[in-house]
Amino acid sequence: MPDSIALSFAEPIPIFPLPGVVMLPHSALPLHIFEPRYRQMIERTLEEGGRGKAKPIAIATIQPGVDILARNPAVREAVCVGHIVKQQRRPDNSFDIILQGLCRAAILKIEEPDAAHLYRRAHLRPLDNPSATVPGLKRMRTEMRNLLGGLRMKRLHSVRSVLEWIDRPELSHQGAIELVAFSVITNEEVRYKVLAEPDPYRRARMIWADIERTDRLIAKAQRQVGDEPPRGVSWN
Repeated sequence: MPDSIALSFAEPIPIFPLPGVVMLPHSALPLHIFEPRYRQMIERTLEEGGRGKAKPIAIATIQPGVDILARNPAVREAVCVGHIVKQQRRPDNSFDIILQGLCRAAILKIEEPDAAHLYRRAHLRPLDNPSATVPGLKRMRTEMRNLLGGLRMKRLHSVRSVLEWIDRPELSHQGAIELVAFSVITNEEVRYKVLAEPDPYRRARMIWADIERTDRLIAKAQRQVGDEPPRGVSWN
């Protein structure tokens, strides 16, 4: 599990900026790495990790409204630090990787590319402790499970997958709630607010409120069109 992996914030961590992507702890993100600078980043993290363990990478979200084609676009302060759990190098030297989120962090300072590093690195500070026991999270997890298990929310494909593992006892309350957010929340701004919020209970309340809002929208749609959506329309 992600909360069993030790992280050091004593040295800068490579950042991988992406437009419209907000990664959350405990989630898995598949990526195809093809730019030379980011191929170097993956190579370095694999080499420097040692004993088959890659060093961490931080997924940063590019600032809204910024030119995403810029060489080094501005990124938002909150990031998700992850580690490579699977990687495959292709014949053209690009990589296919799966990155698993470990924890949320905030950027303190960015080191721009130089002769030794083609990619940016950042000094980070952790925003939370993923393994901490937080009062109230057990109840919030149960309330989310009940809401997601309702007839309206179960129409969504993303919710069906969540219900398969939300009751697993080996998954911590924080982990279960993070995975609910990653699977169910589609609005980028809401997802970023969840990422940037350091308090686990407040995060859980934000996630629950978004699920409840979706449930109300589905109920409203049902009143207008009935239980079955019009031909060619999906509840998802």
